[in-house]
Amino acid sequence: MTPWFPSETAPAQASPLRARLLSEGLRILRLVPRRPSRIDLLELDIDLRLADLWREASDISEWNLEVVGAFLRAAYGKGYCDALTEDSPGSLCAEHGYRVPERRSTASIDS
Repeated sequence: MTPWFPSETAPAQASPLRARLLSEGLRILRLVPRRPSRIDLLELDIDLRLADLWREASDISEWNLEVVGAFLRAAYGKGYCDALTEDSPGSLCAEHGYRVPERRSTASIDS
């Protein structure tokens, strides 16, 4: 068997298989972003905020629509509470380079 890395025992010229594997690896490396995108960083930030739900999810052995629905509602509620208690409303969007949405005007109760 020819070693992957050149050595004194390896032939001077790479085998076709090794050359193909090397070129395939280089092609894949070109596809990997050099640094995470804005969405990657936002996803990571959200995942960190939902760490307790991720821990609970790992304990579920049988997933069904009811369980998925419960986790979706819990994640939505967690995000809603986080948004209400932020020191600086909209900071999650601003920190990740997204436009901070305008607040909707509230309808008056008298109408």
